[in-house]
Amino acid sequence: MRKSGFLIFLVGLLSSFLVQAQQLPQFSHYGFNGQFISPGYAGVKGQTELNVLYRYQWLGYNGSFDAGGSPKTALFTVSAPLTSLKSGVGLVVMKDEIGAVDIFHAQLAYSYHLSLGGGVLGIGVQGGLTNMSKGGYRANDLGDVRVPYNSSDRKFDMGAGLWFQHENWYAGGGITNLLGAEYQFENQAGDGNFGSVTGEKHLMVTGGYELELSSAIDVTPTVLLKRDMNAGINSLEAGARATFNDKFWGGAGYRFGEAITGMLGVYLLKDNALSFGYAFDYTAVGTDAKSATSHEVMLGYKLPKPKNNTKPPIRTPRYFF
Repeated sequence: MRKSGFLIFLVGLLSSFLVQAQQLPQFSHYGFNGQFISPGYAGVKGQTELNVLYRYQWLGYNGSFDAGGSPKTALFTVSAPLTSLKSGVGLVVMKDEIGAVDIFHAQLAYSYHLSLGGGVLGIGVQGGLTNMSKGGYRANDLGDVRVPYNSSDRKFDMGAGLWFQHENWYAGGGITNLLGAEYQFENQAGDGNFGSVTGEKHLMVTGGYELELSSAIDVTPTVLLKRDMNAGINSLEAGARATFNDKFWGGAGYRFGEAITGMLGVYLLKDNALSFGYAFDYTAVGTDAKSATSHEVMLGYKLPKPKNNTKPPIRTPRYFF
């Protein structure tokens, strides 16, 4: 795909969706977070990657009482190639606190790799457990079955996705909650009556292109779409980051209908194996119901790519070894 074609794709994607609300945990470092977006990402870059993210959203926002306030999300991901099997494996572990709801999520992913168009296509599936806990609610009327008690439920669910990795661009997407798992919670009266929450299917689609402006500066525009498949609600963000001398990066973006984002980062150690990033969000829409800023830190580590120990064939005019 030529640069102009990719840019047309980005513009088309930006203009095709109306942004209405946030559904899944959001990360300003989504351009470094392919494993969270799609199980197809597992191992497609040919080296093992470990990534840790922590996001504190709407710093200083407090609930009216007890539990509540600022959403907080911790994420750990692993992507590793299985070169001999032309595939890869991945792991996603997440803890998400949203008011009185606490979610722990662990998923294993497998991706089969196909060489295609000068790049690698990963076809992935994932499965794992999600534990959802609810507590800290206060009912106006004791025994109101619509208000959950301090209880939790654990369910298995699955996801699937694709990821195409080229030398200087990528595109991928994934869908979650394919089984539509239903979580049940006991009511305030504790009389054995339960309310339930059904996990909704979410689609995430992303893309990015690395543009070499000079020998010292690369610029990478990125875009991410998230869609709640059940409610038909979309969230869209786009931005770009510039990398200087393959060591430092800085970027900016906009989460449509919500916030302006900025980020800074640095690569460390040999072959830029270690990376550290910080992202800052400034709330631009809905300031009456949100605090002004959100903060996010990222730490990543890449293991060296496996060496190819296969000896090349030796050809002579008469023999082949």
